[in-house]
Amino acid sequence: MIIGIDLGTTNSAVGVWRDGKVELIPNSLGAVLTPSAVGLDDDGALLVGLAARERRSTHPTLTATTFKRYMGSTRTTRLGKQDYLPEDLSALVLARLKADAEAYLGQPVTEAVITVPAYFNDKQRKATRRAGELAGLKVERLLNEPTAAALAYGIHELGDETRFLVFDLGGGTFDVSVLEIFEGVIEVRASTGDNQLGGEDFNAVLVQMMREAHGKAWGKAEADFGFRQRLQVAAEKARRTLTDQPVADMTVTWQDESWTLEVTAEAFEAAAAPLLARLREPVLGALRDGSVQAAALKEIVLVGGATRMPIVRRAVTRMFGRFPSNAVHPDEAVVIGAAIQAGLKARDAALKDVVMTDVCPYSLGVDIAETGPGGALRDGIFSPVIERNTVVPASRMSVFSTIQPGQRKVVFNVFQGESRLVADNIRLGRIEIPVPPARAGEIQVEVRFSYDVNGLIEVDVHVPHTGERRQLVIVDDQDGPPPDLEQRRAALAALKVNPRDQDANRAASARAARCYELFLGERRAHVAELISRFETVLDRQDPRAIDAARQELIHGLDALDGETFL
Repeated sequence: MIIGIDLGTTNSAVGVWRDGKVELIPNSLGAVLTPSAVGLDDDGALLVGLAARERRSTHPTLTATTFKRYMGSTRTTRLGKQDYLPEDLSALVLARLKADAEAYLGQPVTEAVITVPAYFNDKQRKATRRAGELAGLKVERLLNEPTAAALAYGIHELGDETRFLVFDLGGGTFDVSVLEIFEGVIEVRASTGDNQLGGEDFNAVLVQMMREAHGKAWGKAEADFGFRQRLQVAAEKARRTLTDQPVADMTVTWQDESWTLEVTAEAFEAAAAPLLARLREPVLGALRDGSVQAAALKEIVLVGGATRMPIVRRAVTRMFGRFPSNAVHPDEAVVIGAAIQAGLKARDAALKDVVMTDVCPYSLGVDIAETGPGGALRDGIFSPVIERNTVVPASRMSVFSTIQPGQRKVVFNVFQGESRLVADNIRLGRIEIPVPPARAGEIQVEVRFSYDVNGLIEVDVHVPHTGERRQLVIVDDQDGPPPDLEQRRAALAALKVNPRDQDANRAASARAARCYELFLGERRAHVAELISRFETVLDRQDPRAIDAARQELIHGLDALDGETFL
């Protein structure tokens, strides 16, 4: 069985193509969205999802969120006594989604299509693939998120010829893709984006507004990691309130003191103006690279939870001079597309007429040296071989020459990026080939790059004069031997995992603990009473009584805190 997974910065989801349609798979709490949060409970058990996220403000050193933003880096997060890479934490989320799918489908799940931001570079894509493998999944394909959204949107448009733009603003990344549908083909014309722009950055704007209002009164409190986590939680809640309300109260409680800031939609929009301005350039770049005029677009499709913000919708409306489409669910479009792609991989008969192309998101090339006006050599210059937004799979060749007399070898470093200087691009690998000594420029070297739909890069270097050939396959982003995936998988599997059937109780208890620390006075006393009643029933170990008590606790918290958001 093959599934489709949207591995998101804020929330993740899983779906399957079955009986001619997409089925979104609920988690143990009955929700389609699972927060991309990992934590440890007080007894050391691993928590994934809502139960982990609810403990972010009360147990900040035992909780990790937004780790997708650091995918492909060596940044680690310490939970308890162990350090985790972003791909390790992502693997734990993927493993939970895999378990949810197996419980729902009643059969083992071994393969998956996993979505990634279109603007993820090679290191980030390889790390995502490793996360899938660590979770026990064979990753059939890494699918760009806007392309997945295009599948969800375009599946009903396949009979028409149309062009549209997917504007994908999630919790941590921003992608733009221009697509064209014709004769049953969905073709990506161009993709671009910003890997460091998302809902979390808008939260940071609200945190700064709160800091400007109350920073002096906080004193040294802000130096505490737990205090900063509470600021983040308060900002997230205020931002979501502003989605459908003109005013939101942002409240932070710390050591029996409470600070509140009333934030209006107008003030938030003014403070977020620099972020809104950053949305424009990727849109213009995608239209430019795709050779498409904005007026030629049939629809602007909004995807990603952060596009719910009215300030973003207004910015898009101003950008294009018309309202964006609401044809797809912003939180579900990507996982629906991933499930459709899984159906395509499984060769489902209902999808036999769907053909899809994608593009290479970054330019790929090598470092070269060139002769300056005074005859001096300048090295570290980037020479693209496959340019960004080339339709994949693709194979391109460039020819280079030796630069020194008597030169006996040529060394190429492989880079990914758009800067003229390789120092500003991402190094992917190195390849060396011998050449016969000759006059400068006399020996030519052919360099061919091949790039497939999964982002696999092959570099083939050939010296026609001697017939020498060398090949490099970019299989990992690290120099030296690849990491021991089996050993890492075993280490993750050895973690004490919280049983799925306890998720609801642990999530409710974690939320209640957060609310107790958030409120003061009578409301705090009321939360304490709710917690006491719930814990009394838990001790009886009667499943029916526990379910009823949990619902009573949740309703009581909803009345104080508002409904749980995803």
